[in-house]
Amino acid sequence: MSLDHIELRGLRARGRHGCLPAERELGQEFVVDAVLGLDTRPAAAGDDLSRTVDYGALAGRLVAVIEGEPVNLLETLADRLATICLEDPTVSEVEITVHKPSAPVPHPFTDIAVKIRRSRP
Repeated sequence: MSLDHIELRGLRARGRHGCLPAERELGQEFVVDAVLGLDTRPAAAGDDLSRTVDYGALAGRLVAVIEGEPVNLLETLADRLATICLEDPTVSEVEITVHKPSAPVPHPFTDIAVKIRRSRP
């Protein structure tokens, strides 16, 4: 069976993640994309929000992680966000992309991002 997808793209929040002291002190904006893999048929059949992902509530939980405890690596932040998504029993797999548009890179760039995929064991 192939999975359906719910996509939450461009979620923005300010965090203090990074290895440099200035990143921890000043903070910066992070942008997150979450693509959730699940079977939406039960929700669609009953027109029932309780049988799918409440993406408004999920956005709030993801923002809390971004604004919460700082970590050094985007990889760690992405993994924490994926864990939050997989706490929803309807979600079978998730792809998380964390963009760091103001990364301290001394050269022009368009985007710095880490993308991970996680699924239920």
